Amino acid sequence: MFEGFQRHRIQIGDIAINCVAGGQGPPLLLLHGYPQTLTQWAKLAPLLSDDHTVVCADLRGYGDSAKPHNDADNVTYSFRSLAADQIGVMEALGFNRFDVAGHDRGGRVAHRMALDWPGRVRSLSALDIVPTRTMYLDTNRHLAGRYWQWYFLPLPEPFPERLIGADPDFYFENCLVVNGGAGLARYDRAMLDEYRRCWRDPAMIHASCSDYRAGASIDLVQDEADFGRKIACPLLALYAGKGLLCGLFDIDRTWRAYAADVRSEAIPGGHFFPELCPRETADALRRFLVSLPD
Repeated sequence: MFEGFQRHRIQIGDIAINCVAGGQGPPLLLLHGYPQTLTQWAKLAPLLSDDHTVVCADLRGYGDSAKPHNDADNVTYSFRSLAADQIGVMEALGFNRFDVAGHDRGGRVAHRMALDWPGRVRSLSALDIVPTRTMYLDTNRHLAGRYWQWYFLPLPEPFPERLIGADPDFYFENCLVVNGGAGLARYDRAMLDEYRRCWRDPAMIHASCSDYRAGASIDLVQDEADFGRKIACPLLALYAGKGLLCGLFDIDRTWRAYAADVRSEAIPGGHFFPELCPRETADALRRFLVSLPD
C-alpha cells in the first residue's frame, strides 16, 4: 500500500504522528475517520498524487500515532488538539498553507482546523458529515437511533472500552457493515487486516472513546463559542448518496450556516465511500480543487 509514498513519524511536542507523503504539486492533507487509520486513503491517495503532494496522517489516538491516556477535561482528544497536531505535521513537511479533506472524525478535525488556523487552510472538503454542534443539538429519536455510538462511546471509562475490547473485530466490523451499507467482502482484504491490527490495541479503543467524549463535551463548548463565525475558505461537502446522513439532513443547507462558500456533491454508496468508491471520490475532490482561485 502507498507505493511511492514516504513514511514519516513526526514529533509534535509530546505527540508522535504517523503519516505518509507522496506525489507532486500543491499540498493536500487527508484525514481519516472512525474507526479507521490513514490506510483509508490507500486506494484514493495515489489517484491524486500526479498533481498534488498528498499527505495522509493517523490522527492522535489512531493507527500508529501516539495514544496518550485521556485527561479529566477531555482536552487531550479535543478536535482543537488533534487539529494542532496536523498543523504541526504540515509545518514539519514544509507546508504552511494547504488543502485539507477529512472523512467522518477527520472531517471534524479539519473543520476545527479551518476555524483556528484560517491562514493555513486553503480549502476544506468535509466528507459525509454535518457539524458536531448540529449533530448533538438537532438530535431526535431517528438520529439517536442511527447514531447511537455518539451516546455510547462518551460514557465514562471503562464501560465502553470493556464492552468493545471483549470482541473488537465484531464491534468495529459491524460499524463498517452497518454504516457503510456494504458487506465485509466489499472491503480490500489488506486494508481490513491493517484496520484490525490497529483497533485490537486497547490504547486505540480508549483513544477512540475519548475522541467521542471530547466531542460531547469540550468540542461542543468550543463550537458554541464560535457559532456565527463562518469558515472563510471554500468548503466542499461530499456525502454518501445512499448513506444515513443525507436522509436526516439537508447537507448543503446545513453547512451554509457554518461556511461562507459551500459546494456539495453526492458520491455513490454508503458512508465509507473513500474506500469503496475511491475513483469517484478522487474525481470529485480534483474538480473542486482545480476550480479554486490560486
